[in-house]
Amino acid sequence: MGEPGADVVEELCRAGVVRGDLVGLAVAPRVGLGMATTTGKMSVARGIEDPSVVVRFVEEALRPRWVLWSNDTAATLLRAGVRIATCWDVAGVHRLLFGGWRADPARVWAQLQHLALGTIPTAAPADLFGDDGRGDGDPDDPIRPDGHLRPEWLDRGWCATPERLRRWAELAARVAVLQQARLKELGDGPRVASTARSESAAELLCVEMSVDGLPMDRAVAEGIIAGFVGRRPRTEAEAANQRARRDAEVLRHAPVGVEVDLRSPGQVKSLLSRIGVEVPDTRAWRLRTLRDTHPLIEALLVWRKAERVATTFGYGWLDEHLGADGRLRGVWTGSDGAAGRMTASGGLHNMPAEMRGAVVAEPGHVFVRADLGQIEPRVLAAISRDEQLARATLEDDMYAPVAAQLGVDRATAKVAMLGAMYGQTTGHGLQALRRLEAAYPVAMRYLEDAARSGQAGRDLRTYGGRLIILGPVNGAEVGTREARGAAAARGRYGRNALVQGAAAELFKLWAVTVRARGTRLAARIVLCLHDELLVHVPIEHSDAVARLLDDCLQEAGHRWAPDDSVRFVADIGVFERWSDAKQGVHPNRDPDIS
Repeated sequence: MGEPGADVVEELCRAGVVRGDLVGLAVAPRVGLGMATTTGKMSVARGIEDPSVVVRFVEEALRPRWVLWSNDTAATLLRAGVRIATCWDVAGVHRLLFGGWRADPARVWAQLQHLALGTIPTAAPADLFGDDGRGDGDPDDPIRPDGHLRPEWLDRGWCATPERLRRWAELAARVAVLQQARLKELGDGPRVASTARSESAAELLCVEMSVDGLPMDRAVAEGIIAGFVGRRPRTEAEAANQRARRDAEVLRHAPVGVEVDLRSPGQVKSLLSRIGVEVPDTRAWRLRTLRDTHPLIEALLVWRKAERVATTFGYGWLDEHLGADGRLRGVWTGSDGAAGRMTASGGLHNMPAEMRGAVVAEPGHVFVRADLGQIEPRVLAAISRDEQLARATLEDDMYAPVAAQLGVDRATAKVAMLGAMYGQTTGHGLQALRRLEAAYPVAMRYLEDAARSGQAGRDLRTYGGRLIILGPVNGAEVGTREARGAAAARGRYGRNALVQGAAAELFKLWAVTVRARGTRLAARIVLCLHDELLVHVPIEHSDAVARLLDDCLQEAGHRWAPDDSVRFVADIGVFERWSDAKQGVHPNRDPDIS
């Protein structure tokens, strides 16, 4: 008897499948697997206890681009020890094509078939007096006579038998072909097809980060938490006493006899008024500008940090998300459903800076950290094709030539550039913002066009083809103050979403390139934070991976913007713990790399 999967490889080869070809895949442990080519020349069902064995064999022999309904399949395989190199993630590509977050198979199929979303059927309880679905077509066919997918298939019915797994793989392959056709209709077909592939690879990376986790030292983490809120409370009464002591540290600066719930913004605002500090709100950034006016404000800022640790990043957080293996885990997603940025649960995307000291590489390993420098203005130069702004990106610090061009200091130039991308129309940098329009008219016109589309409620597409849904304008409110405010907000969102969305596409292309190239060096990405990559590597490969991160950035930049008119840079360093990295340092670690 040959190797499990050898016969499947033979069938695929006879069907003409070569490395990188699309092959639909559906797996279910203890049931089997289904595979199908997009040409219809081959489809196969196998009943097998552990289908990952066959997938591993095919992966090593042919390395196709697996067509998956979602990254749930990749997660099933990874838990069985199989990491696939490439895929076509149907859900991820759907979000790119149609925008938003929802990408279940019923919706994916309906929109590709031009079926009304409101007519998607839902599963109904069995009806003793009904026809058990016999009048609704063949229950072993995933497609109903009305064209929609059968609800009972969507509720795990697709994995009931090996034959159903085969049909599900065939349908996935068919959907991939339909998606590719839709992508070709979107202007620059090769570019958006490339985005679809990198978005799919990003979904694989998300699964790997979710399963692998982020290395963290529990003892160090508990020590940091104790420094804010005290030792781990043994009872609720002890926890209440700790909260009371933290509150008292703030209220001792309040007027005598004043009782305030510090967790109520309204009461805190009234308290500040009692000490002579009038503020429109109690946001932290506003209070930081006033911290020297009264001791209570500094005490309140300290309290807020401790309260956030106690309620969100305290002992309970560690117990829920930090495994016995010393890995902090959350669920990663490749797109936020808006502009397409990666997100994570479990506090991985908004962990307090103080907790970074507990993120420690495992013995024999280090972190290689890379943070993209001034990514959004560099991306703006690329997607707008503004030659003047592109020239500024050739410098390590692009704000220096921008400042010289505008005749202002660097800080003002930075505020003006960020204001242009985020829709700032008042405040510091406004005069320089007007100078930007004269110095970089192509880029500023690009942003203004996006803003006008947003104001009108017209959907947008990013440089890489992602649909940004703005939503319809309420005609009944046109001309009102509320309507003007809503239009202005849509305009600000529109101009920023195009830049932020394109930056997310470049970041993910960079990340998945690192994922692919770093395999030979045993490098694993363990965190994607906005524009920052944290890679866990064996010590002996640290220098090679540091060079690799920049090489991959240049490769990704060239693939993303082939004319090479825009230079992308990253601050790259090697550290044992995350907190050792200096935050916000840009220029490039090696200014000679270009």
